[in-house]
Amino acid sequence: MGTDRERKGWGTARVSGDSMRPTYRPGDLLLIRYRARPRVGRAAIVRLPDRGLAVKRVTRREPDGWWVERDNPRAGVDSWLVGAIPDADVVAVVVARLWPLLRRT
Repeated sequence: MGTDRERKGWGTARVSGDSMRPTYRPGDLLLIRYRARPRVGRAAIVRLPDRGLAVKRVTRREPDGWWVERDNPRAGVDSWLVGAIPDADVVAVVVARLWPLLRRT
């Protein structure tokens, strides 16, 4: 997962890895909004402990942060392995996939 420099406003992130398949695939380009409040059911860019940035699905609010999960249970890391993600480690929310616009099934 690579992102623009962290800043206020808008940016992009490129997906790597398989943890969010089938929703997002490696190479997908995402439009993101920095410092936006996460919403349950939506995807967010989060900083995982000792692992860097990743895109994950926000599933609920916990007393010590946001519970995030992967869409693909066979790949990647999520809150089931690292616990809730503190507010400060929610970098951005995913607004849309920019590329590819359409995907063949």
